[in-house]
Amino acid sequence: MNMQVWMGILLPFLGTSLGAAMVFVLKDQISDNVQRMLTGFAAGVMVAASFWSLLAPALESSEGMGKLAFVPAAVGFLVGMGFLLFLDTVTPHMHMDEQVEGPQSSLKRTTKLILAVTLHNIPEGMAVGVVYAGWVSGEAGVSQAAALALALGIALQNFPEGAIVSMPLRAAGMPKAKTFAYGVLSGIVEPIASLITIAAASAVTTVLPYMLAFAAGAMFYVVVEELIPEMSEGEHSNVGTIAFALGFVLMMILDVALG
Repeated sequence: MNMQVWMGILLPFLGTSLGAAMVFVLKDQISDNVQRMLTGFAAGVMVAASFWSLLAPALESSEGMGKLAFVPAAVGFLVGMGFLLFLDTVTPHMHMDEQVEGPQSSLKRTTKLILAVTLHNIPEGMAVGVVYAGWVSGEAGVSQAAALALALGIALQNFPEGAIVSMPLRAAGMPKAKTFAYGVLSGIVEPIASLITIAAASAVTTVLPYMLAFAAGAMFYVVVEELIPEMSEGEHSNVGTIAFALGFVLMMILDVALG
């Protein structure tokens, strides 16, 4: 792989790590309004990225199928949703809005919180991987700039996710260095998922439209199941809605301007 691909797949991981590093500069807790804002922003970025960077190229690359051009996008999307539903069912994890209480919080609760964010990061890593595989192969009509736009957009929305996993652990009494390490570890799955996806897509280029839509479906599952309910909780839920709109528009601008 060339340097541009390596930079692209590492950008989201860098975003998560920088977000986790906020434990060194912020207070021990994130207010409910700020967390709703960060979650809404992440949801907006993921929805926009799923359509412009994943579903649109999947449909475009299937145009040769005529009236059946929707099949790869539809099948891949539903399978991606099902895959995340399966992971969500079998993986013991906390929702991101649950609090880790007490200075002696158990390893079990800590592990579940990290698993929650790690679960969110899997489809994001796959999305970056499959888009870069599409660019390298030239089969999916994806430009290098469009792939970079997706990687940058996911890195931006990973920044708050890194803070969301590290700050509650710090508030529960865990040392800052340890909470930062856990935040970084929650993001390491992204470049791994990217590399696996690139290898799989490069081996069988005919499945690229399906894999693009698969990543979109997986990301949509995270948005609908986790992020939207969390950004709408409690009073002043309009904060999350406004942040969603800003995240959506920012990702749209990145994709159009760079793509």
